[in-house]
Amino acid sequence: MTLKVEDLTVCIGDRRLVGPLGFSVARGEPLTILGETGAGKSLLAQAIMGALPRGLNATGAVLLDGQRLDSLPERARQALWGRRLAMLPQEPWRALDPLMAAGSQVAEVHALIGRTPWQKARSLAEQTLTRLKLDRRAGAALPGTLSGGMAQRVAFAAATAGGAGVLLADEPTKGLDEMRRDEVVRLLADFVAEGGILITITHDIAVARALGGQAMILREGEVVESGVAERVLSAPQSAYGRELVAADPATWPLPESRPATGDSVLRAEALSVARGQRLLCAGIGFDLPAGGRLAITGPSGLGKTSLLDTLAGLIPPSAGRVERLGRARAPFGLQKLYQDPPAAFAPQVSLATSLDDLERRHGLPPDRLPSLLQRLGLAPDLLARRPRAVSGGELQRLALARVLALAPAVILADEPTSRLDPVTQRRVMAVIAEAAEEAEAAVILVTHHATMARHWALEVLDLERNAEVQTAA
Repeated sequence: MTLKVEDLTVCIGDRRLVGPLGFSVARGEPLTILGETGAGKSLLAQAIMGALPRGLNATGAVLLDGQRLDSLPERARQALWGRRLAMLPQEPWRALDPLMAAGSQVAEVHALIGRTPWQKARSLAEQTLTRLKLDRRAGAALPGTLSGGMAQRVAFAAATAGGAGVLLADEPTKGLDEMRRDEVVRLLADFVAEGGILITITHDIAVARALGGQAMILREGEVVESGVAERVLSAPQSAYGRELVAADPATWPLPESRPATGDSVLRAEALSVARGQRLLCAGIGFDLPAGGRLAITGPSGLGKTSLLDTLAGLIPPSAGRVERLGRARAPFGLQKLYQDPPAAFAPQVSLATSLDDLERRHGLPPDRLPSLLQRLGLAPDLLARRPRAVSGGELQRLALARVLALAPAVILADEPTSRLDPVTQRRVMAVIAEAAEEAEAAVILVTHHATMARHWALEVLDLERNAEVQTAA
């Protein structure tokens, strides 16, 4: 079995977004595609599947075992989805039915796509979720009640349940802590070892190293480097390749420890957080000054996002209290940057309309948003599109610009870089730090990336270690 792509190009109108490019991936061989946010990695995967957003067009050839997929009628091509080709989308919530239990969705794929009897399908679904460290309670839950990392693992289970021989995995480890990331990588490696064709899109250099095989680096829709992964990642030949590999958070300088001088803006005392009857974390306490930077870290499912929602006042604490102080008590003094950017934008209007509404609603200076968009490396023509027509990383940066434009006293950032490549991640975290310092705003960062937490925040709250607050050395 071989998947071959020849002279593939993706355009919007007369503007070329991707290509022309080509490659061939054989059975039992992984190909990892790296590159900056907006480079066209996800568009490439969507073009192979025949699932490009409306308004985008692809030319060139996609062949599976010599059969032209791109020339098939739309219905015939879609009939291959899940059976011969499967795709794990970048946003897990786009792949899951919000009104169906997680385990039932995996079982449904086994039954309807894999043509497995229902009783066995349910058993297979439970086995798959268990292997992904998801218990029966998670399998019975609706996707919206799961953490980002947990929802992503459910989406992975559903994507692979139909028995397709080709898997296109778009950021399959996004939002996962390092332990869970390594578990998913092992599942991907098992898929390859069993004779599957794997194309992985990732921002995580560690994932590309672990999978091995071939690697390709894209920038602005063009291939800047490709070859054996070990060579590309250890001795990149292109300037961008070197920049990408060098942007790993482990190489960032540690923050300079400094005494808190600003007045307190947010305080938590003996705080406990629960979802329903389940206690997630307890005994949380901190006093955050203006300009402070606190990172909350720990594995997926420990309640990082729920803690942030409690601090935002979106869910009540099960014990203890949260107190806003000073400027944070203003109506818009506390702003949350959500983990799932598609859910933060109106889907049926352009991004320009959403940002224009923000400017009018809050009477913002006309130059504030354009300046932020430029600092975050966002092209103005993106604003003409609807949210689904831009990458997750671009949408996350737009959401960040919208939050920063309001100059809040406290920014609650839920995994703000989980969709970004290492170069853009470093740039965005620098912008958050700079903008917060200029506005004397405090930032609470939720991240599964413990290394980034230590190299960016002034204090770290590790939920896995008894909520111990550690100050930067």
